[in-house]
Amino acid sequence: MQVKTIAEQLFFTTVRIDTIAANGNQGSGTGFFFSHKVGEHNFPFVVTNKHVVMGMREGALSFLQGRDTMPTLGNGFRLRIDDWAHAWFGHPSPDIDIAICPFAPLEAHIKQQHNVDLFYRYVSSDMIPTPQQVAELDAVESVTFVGYPNGVWDSKNLLPVARRGTTASPIEVDFEGTPRFLIDASVFGGSSGSPVFILNQGTWAAKAGGTVIGSRFHFVGVIAAVFFRTHLNNIIAVPIPTQVQPMAQQQEMIDLGIVFKAHTVVETIEAFLKARNVDTSAPAAPLAAPDAGAQA
Repeated sequence: MQVKTIAEQLFFTTVRIDTIAANGNQGSGTGFFFSHKVGEHNFPFVVTNKHVVMGMREGALSFLQGRDTMPTLGNGFRLRIDDWAHAWFGHPSPDIDIAICPFAPLEAHIKQQHNVDLFYRYVSSDMIPTPQQVAELDAVESVTFVGYPNGVWDSKNLLPVARRGTTASPIEVDFEGTPRFLIDASVFGGSSGSPVFILNQGTWAAKAGGTVIGSRFHFVGVIAAVFFRTHLNNIIAVPIPTQVQPMAQQQEMIDLGIVFKAHTVVETIEAFLKARNVDTSAPAAPLAAPDAGAQA
């Protein structure tokens, strides 16, 4: 498979996360590769939601292998992280459901211990729209997100699933006064941690009217929660369940997902670097790797 267009590259931005809770229940979620540049240094991480990874007894990340700058579809590498609880760092605010794990030491471990090359594409902080670009977004925009809904993926080729929807609240506005916005889309368990993009290819409708010729691409956020209607007919927001299990008969999702804005990912990384006393003005030193086991 040639990986040239933006849409094609999106299928290589994610990593599948499988977890086992303290009670033995298995769960799955989505992570994605993210690179944040500070000065001359790029700091790569795997990004997901806190509720996907924290409080879990153990977990593993499933990567796609590559050869000669090309993906080898169907050839994966599963990395089990023994010290799972200490591998993740959460956004300092308890209300912001973003967690990160340094990726460079994981990749170095896989290469050095198993001589395996990975294939992936980063989402980067320069893909986050500027305030001016956010102001140019309309109240309703088409969005694309990539992940593993209900654990569904192309298990033969080890590729995620892409889905589309629209914004259900303006990205420019903080929903309920928090750094979130809503999307009108079918969001299921396993979609937790999915990156959300605005991807327009060929043309798009300008906010001021008319049609713009060209393409537009922005990373706008991370899916974290979904609205449910309860048996009492109340509408509540809850973290997207990572475990596939039957729902109560009178409880249903109403196809509204909650997305944390992209800048919360940058905030989490900057808090991590500060907590680890990383000098971003000096040559980048390798970040410590968590204990890991692996299986291809």
